[in-house]
Formats: sequence, C-alpha cells, structure tokens
Amino acid sequence: MSKAKYAFGIDVGGTTVKCGLFDAEGELLEKWEIPTRTEDNGRSILPDIAQTIKDKAAEKKISKEEVLGVGIDVPGPVLEGGVVNICVNLGWGVVNVKDDLSEMLGGVRVEVGNDANVAALGEYWKGGGQGFSSMVIVTLGTGVGGGIIIDGKILSGFHGAGAEIGHMTVNYDEADVCNCGRKGCLEQYASATGITRMAHRRLAKNRKKTVLENNDELSAKKVFDAAKDGDAVALEVVDDFGRILGRALANLAVVVDPEVYVIGGGVSKAGQIVLDAIEKYYKDAAFHSCKTTPFRTAKLGNDAGMYGAVKLLLG
Repeated sequence: MSKAKYAFGIDVGGTTVKCGLFDAEGELLEKWEIPTRTEDNGRSILPDIAQTIKDKAAEKKISKEEVLGVGIDVPGPVLEGGVVNICVNLGWGVVNVKDDLSEMLGGVRVEVGNDANVAALGEYWKGGGQGFSSMVIVTLGTGVGGGIIIDGKILSGFHGAGAEIGHMTVNYDEADVCNCGRKGCLEQYASATGITRMAHRRLAKNRKKTVLENNDELSAKKVFDAAKDGDAVALEVVDDFGRILGRALANLAVVVDPEVYVIGGGVSKAGQIVLDAIEKYYKDAAFHSCKTTPFRTAKLGNDAGMYGAVKLLLG
C-alpha cells in the first residue's frame, strides 16, 4: 500500500511562485510564496522551487516516500515529456522542467502543464466547475484567457491554441490592433482594459449625464459600480460587454457544448451583474439545445493554478 500522503502544487508566475502543500485527496493544507528570480535567464527558478519544497517537507517532517509528487504550471507552452518551449516571462529557452526538477528532488515524480490550462483544471476540480463533466472557463482580466475541460481532460489543441478564447474575432470592422497583432479580438472588448476602452469610446459621443465623465482613472470596476447604481451610460457599456461576450460564447457552444461556463478573473468580482449581462445575450444567440447551459463564477482565485497542478498528479 502506498505511503504517499502529500502533494505539492506549484504555480510559477513572472513575479512570484505560489506554492501549496496538499493532502492526497486535494485539500490545501498550507500555502506560501517565493520570488521568481528571472535574472540570468531564470537559472535559479527551478533550484529555488526545489529548495522551498525540501524546506517545507523538512519543517513538516514529511519523508520523500510520503510525497505523491509535485505538480507545476508555467507561463508558456509545454511539450510532451514536460519540456517547456520558451517562457519569455521567465527568461527560459527550452527547459525540461519535468526531468530537471525531479532530479533536484531526488527522483520525486513531477508533472508539468501550461498555467492557463492548469488553472482551468483547478477550477474544474475544486472550484466553479466542480460536479460537472465538461467546462469552459473564461478569465476576464487585463486580457481574456480561457480553458476547456472535456471529460476531465484539458483540451489544448494541436498547436496549444485550443483555448485562446480571447483571440476569437468578434468585430471585423475594428481599426485598432490587438496585442496579438490582429484586429477585432474578443479581448479588445471583454477584458478589463477592453471594457474601459469601450467606455471611453462611448463617452466620446455621449450626451447623457454620467458619473463616468471627467474620470481620469476610469476602470472596469468603476463602470460596473456605476451600472449597479443605475448610471445610464455605464449600463450601456455593460450591455455592450454582455452582448459581445455572450454571442461569442454562443458560437463556442456549437463547437464545444460544455456543461457549464465558469467566469473568472478580476472583472468577475463585480458579481451577478457580469453573469446576467453575458447570459442575456448568450441565451438569445445560442443554438436551441445549448440555451440552458449554466453560468457560474470562479471560486479559487489565485489558488486555481496550485489546485490544478495537483490534479495533474492525481489524474
């Protein structure tokens, strides 16, 4: 009988590495952070992670035999065998994270995944998608991220672009260029920056009185707060946001047909008004058999990556 009682979930970001100690059933026992040292092409990142795992195991008197393994996500594409193919934010070229980290830990099992996909897996397992067999998560932050889980498996696609929801083209008449180099991407309208951009555009031609006027620090949060208070212009911006994202997800439904949509990221913190805006237009545009797909808010926040990394180990 296996002695494994613990697992480590590691979420590698460009600034910090989030670390979690879990039991074998996936309960988070403790979490902490260490800085991501990206200098010298990120040479110290894996040794730092190995050392903090060793230190925590020593502190908790956990033997190597009691460790099921280490799950880790990274902000870049992950190839077969746990090889990471260029992580710009970390300064890495081609790095065999799976083998290198395992060797540093004395042969402990290591599983590696892309950060967005792994966070989606975490939400599916222990968050907003818990209890469903398939899920699409849409993360509304500075950009628009996504993750697709089908029967418990990450759908990443042949080129790793299977869940790049933010770069669906939703406006072929857009003049401004998206960060990806194309025009009219969903990210240009449904992200926090996109919502602010739509608000500025509407204010430029607005004749209605609004609290959004003369606001040098206009933000998506301020737009949603004003909409909750009944501000007419803010409500129009929220309606634009819901129409664009809701229709985009209706189009996605006839390809993926998930059991649930989970909405996460900073924008989702505005609450029910976000789900209502999306769902209104989703139901109007969706194929008849997909109209009743529920919408949920993500629950794990910044911990999703750690949970998903552990789920990589558990299968």
